[in-house]
Amino acid sequence: MTMQTVPDGFMQDSRGRLVPEANVRPSDKLQDDLVRRLHREADPVRQFMMDFKRMCFTDINAYLELVAEKYGTKIGSDKGNITLTSYDGTLRVTVAVGNIKTFGPEIQAAKTLIHGCLNRWSEGANANLKAVVLDAFDVDKQGSMNVDKILALRRLEIEDEEWQRAMQAISDSVRVDVTKNYVRLHRRPSPDAKWELVPFDLAKMDVATA
Repeated sequence: MTMQTVPDGFMQDSRGRLVPEANVRPSDKLQDDLVRRLHREADPVRQFMMDFKRMCFTDINAYLELVAEKYGTKIGSDKGNITLTSYDGTLRVTVAVGNIKTFGPEIQAAKTLIHGCLNRWSEGANANLKAVVLDAFDVDKQGSMNVDKILALRRLEIEDEEWQRAMQAISDSVRVDVTKNYVRLHRRPSPDAKWELVPFDLAKMDVATA
């Protein structure tokens, strides 16, 4: 639905209809005002968090460059994961690089080859092995395959030419679509205490409610 310009004296409902404000219940108006105000106030918070994340990477990369310079070298573009800890051991900053993997069209060839193996082995195949293999290719509610389960099939020691071709097809099908960088902050009251994550997710922040 395309949002249209709402003239004065009207409100647009969820179906895109223009409704005279006089016909809108006061409680609905109040709810609308509340939701819009909270979204407006959230915008600068979101921007601050983006700026803070950017600052974290900038400052950490600058520190890594200083460390590398000490040893007469340079930091490459693939910095990987790193953890920095305060001198007293109570504060920690972790930078993590996570790759989001998907499968290319080769995965369908792998699936066909694996089904061929299972059909050939049907007489004496281990039932547990068949369950593991078939479960790996199940899709979730979004229609996506479980990357970890499928890649785990390559660790199975099966001496079969068709199976080996299937495993090669799986390897060839892997695509790294997105590389995401994460910054995580942890703290603890003493060096021998357990690390606790500093939450930035609103759903995980504990606040007192009236």
